[in-house]
Amino acid sequence: MRTADTEDTQGAERTEELLLPRSRLANERLHALIPGGAHTYAKGDDQYPENLAPVISHGRGAHVWDVDGNRYIEYGSGLRSVSLGHAHPRVIEAVRRELDRGGNFVRPSIVEVQAAERFLATVPTAEMVKFAKNGSDATTAAVRLARAVTGRARVAVCGDHPFFSVDDWFIGTTPMSAGIPAATTELTVAFPYGDLAATEELLARYQDEIACLILEPAGHTEPPPGYLAGLRELADRHGCVLVFDEMITGFRWSEAGAQGLYGVVPDLSTFGKALGNGFAVSALAGRRDLMERGGLRHSGDRVFLLSTTHGAETHSLAAAMAVQATYAEEGITARLHALGERLAAGVREAAASTGVGDHVVVKGRASNLVFATLDENRQPSQRYRTLFLRGLLAGGVLAPSFVVSSALDDTDIDHTVEVVAQACAVYRKALDATDPTPWLAGRPVKPVFRRLA
Repeated sequence: MRTADTEDTQGAERTEELLLPRSRLANERLHALIPGGAHTYAKGDDQYPENLAPVISHGRGAHVWDVDGNRYIEYGSGLRSVSLGHAHPRVIEAVRRELDRGGNFVRPSIVEVQAAERFLATVPTAEMVKFAKNGSDATTAAVRLARAVTGRARVAVCGDHPFFSVDDWFIGTTPMSAGIPAATTELTVAFPYGDLAATEELLARYQDEIACLILEPAGHTEPPPGYLAGLRELADRHGCVLVFDEMITGFRWSEAGAQGLYGVVPDLSTFGKALGNGFAVSALAGRRDLMERGGLRHSGDRVFLLSTTHGAETHSLAAAMAVQATYAEEGITARLHALGERLAAGVREAAASTGVGDHVVVKGRASNLVFATLDENRQPSQRYRTLFLRGLLAGGVLAPSFVVSSALDDTDIDHTVEVVAQACAVYRKALDATDPTPWLAGRPVKPVFRRLA
């Protein structure tokens, strides 16, 4: 029997059957007051096994505690936003310093220019930057700007990437398109990642209609040789704007994102997530001649680029500057890769040794690992994902993905691998039975994007 590690007297014993009475009650309260029970669909309790969706009390470093007193090693922290670990001292110090000086004024703060200078030094392929609070605002601003400068209405998104924005131009293309006019959705078309010929065919089919190509420059696989450069050439030849969504690749691929690693410069790029280490800040960056269309120093039609009351809150910009300094001075990107490589090797070995190496599959760049759970026919399975997540949670590992933070240490990784091995042993039993149902103890987890609740 394992005992929960707590900091107070509210400890609870963790057995093979994890019990979360306080979390269950808190989830009921959440659903009564908040549609979906969370403010991000990816955090919903439908993403976790039934009755095993912990509600978090607090976190420190790579660990979080739920309201039942259970401690977990956490992966994918804050949907990949907390890459330095929770309550990172350097970030918190910078935030507190600004909180004592006021957070939002009727005119720009000097912190805004300092943050812009720091960002553009970190991402030297960009010439101007504008900050906002979330990734959707930044990507939608990029799309609006591309439409304005090209005079074209259509947007081409990479259909192999799961998410770009909560706004209609993207969400209308998903199964959760209720409330979005068909006329809006029809203006968004898709191209496949890694296939230049298919993208060129799309651009030719909609000749002089496509305002921009928007994609994550890299994902769970590396871009094929010459692919990003080929997209750059296609965008130039067809007169459209190339937009890199660097919400995930920013900092995790390099301090300057994927564009800094692969050496291909987009016209516009968007950053967020790791930029603030959990504090709300995102950025739209790019070429001066494009970005200035949202400013005051040009003679063309004005573009309502980004205008947010809270986009330049001083404490969030201070957090972003502290994050960038920490990455540069402490080699954080390299540490994320090293931790991810150790974790991936351990998980693969554990899966292979229990006979499920072809069914529990780790993939992605070492700093951005995810896992696939495959059934007897090696097809993706939500039921087997549920089984696997139950095993992780029972062992004190909260892992919707295996995306690491730099706060993890070797002990955390070793414990995670041990728990994975235990979960994989159960996985093997379910495969042998050709039915994981007896091990689920409830409904399976569900995909975020689905038509019906």
